[in-house]
Amino acid sequence: MLLFLLLLLTSLFLSTQETQLKNDSLSFSFPLTSLPRSPQTSPSFYSSFISQTKKTPALKSAASPYSYRSRFKYSMILLVSLPIGTPPQSQQMILDTGSQLSWIQCHKKVPRKPPPSTVFDPSLSSSFSVLPCNHPVCKPRIPDFTLPTSCDLNRLCHYSYFFADGTLAEGNLVREKITFSTSQSTPPLILGCAEDASDDKGILGMNLGRLSFASQAKITKFSYCVPTRQVRPGFTPTGSFYLGENPNSAGFQYISLLTFSQSQRMPNLDPLAHTVALQGIRIGNKKLNIPVSAFRADPSGAGQSMIDSGSEFTYLVDEAYNKVREEVVRLVGPRLKKGYVYGGVADMCFDGNAMEIGRLIGNMVFEFDKGVEIVIEKGRVLADVGGGVHCVGIGRSEMLSAASNIIGNFHQQNLWVEFDIANRRVGFGKADCSRSV
Repeated sequence: MLLFLLLLLTSLFLSTQETQLKNDSLSFSFPLTSLPRSPQTSPSFYSSFISQTKKTPALKSAASPYSYRSRFKYSMILLVSLPIGTPPQSQQMILDTGSQLSWIQCHKKVPRKPPPSTVFDPSLSSSFSVLPCNHPVCKPRIPDFTLPTSCDLNRLCHYSYFFADGTLAEGNLVREKITFSTSQSTPPLILGCAEDASDDKGILGMNLGRLSFASQAKITKFSYCVPTRQVRPGFTPTGSFYLGENPNSAGFQYISLLTFSQSQRMPNLDPLAHTVALQGIRIGNKKLNIPVSAFRADPSGAGQSMIDSGSEFTYLVDEAYNKVREEVVRLVGPRLKKGYVYGGVADMCFDGNAMEIGRLIGNMVFEFDKGVEIVIEKGRVLADVGGGVHCVGIGRSEMLSAASNIIGNFHQQNLWVEFDIANRRVGFGKADCSRSV
C-alpha cells in the first residue's frame, strides 16, 4: 500500500519522559516487499469498525519533523514494511485506514516451531517496553478494544482484537519506536505485540482513533497510490506510500471528511472511520436511482460511507447494492454465473471473457460532493477471483454484518488517495501508480 511520514512529539497519553523528535526535516526512501496472498475463497477485509464513546481529539497542524516516502507491493492487501525498534527490525504490516490499534508479530517465549523471519524479537530492541496492568490504557472498560483488556499472570496488559473479517490478534500492549535512521525515530508508541494471531502480518492502524499510528505519531497527512493488478507469476505490482507532504498533490481534488460529535453514539456508526459524502453511482452513462440517504448515516448509524484501504472490495448497503445489481443484470444478465456467490458477499460474477463483459457494462463512477469522482474504467470493473471467474468488485455489506458503504482498495487502483487529517479532508488524484514517485 503506500508512503510515509510526518511525526512530532508523542501522543497526549504517553509519558512526558519520552524523547521528542528533532526539528530536522529529512526525507527517507525504503524499498518495500510483500508476499502474494495465497488463493482464498473470500476478499480480504481487515478493518475493525469499532465505536468508541470518547470524542476524538482534534489533531493540530503543527509542522512535522520529516517526511517519509516508500514503495509497497499490492496483492489484494496493501503491505508496507516498517523499521521497528532499536536497532530496527523490518516488519510487514497491512496498511488499514479502517483500524485503530497497530500490532506486530512477536516471538512467543517458547515457540512451538521456528517463527517466520518477519516476527519481531523484543529481546533485540533497546527501546522495547511492556505496559503494566496499571497503565491508563489498560482499563477493562476502555472503548478502544473489541474485548476488554485484562491482566495476565505477569501483571502485564493483555489485549484481544477482532477484525471484521474474523481475524484475531491478541497479546500484550507494548511501547516501541519506529526507527528511520540513527538520528530520526518516533517516540515510543503503543502497539500490540501479538503472540497469537490468525495472520502472519501485522496491522498499521490509520483511522482517527487516539491509539492509531497516525494519531500517536502526530501524522497530519499521509497518502498512497495503488497500482493496477497484474496477474503474472512471480510478479507483484509496486505502488507508493507517503507519510507527510506528497509532491504530487497539486492536482488532487478534495472532499471533506464528515465528523460526528460525542453525543452521536449510534450502534452502527464508526466515528473513527474516514467518512465521506458519497452522493451516487453511475454505470456507463446512467445515474442509478439510489437516494442520497442510502449513503448517509441514519439514526442508527447505518449508511455511513467511508474510504478504507484494509478492505479489498467495495461494499454497499442493500438499497444501493440492489440498484447496482439491477443495472448489471440489465446489461449482461444472461452472462451471469448462476447460483455463484464469491466469498458469500458478491453475486455479480461471470465465466466469460472479462474484457468483453467489462465493455458491455461500461465505466463505473462513484460520485462525491463538490463534483469529485472516482472513475473505474470498464477494463477494471471486474476482479479476477480465480478459476476463470471474474466478479464486479462490489459486495453486500450486510453479509459482513456491517451496515456501511465501504470504498475498498480495488476501486482505488491508479489513484492517489491522500488523508489530510489536519484539514479533515480526503484528496484524490489520477496516476499511473506503478510509475508514481
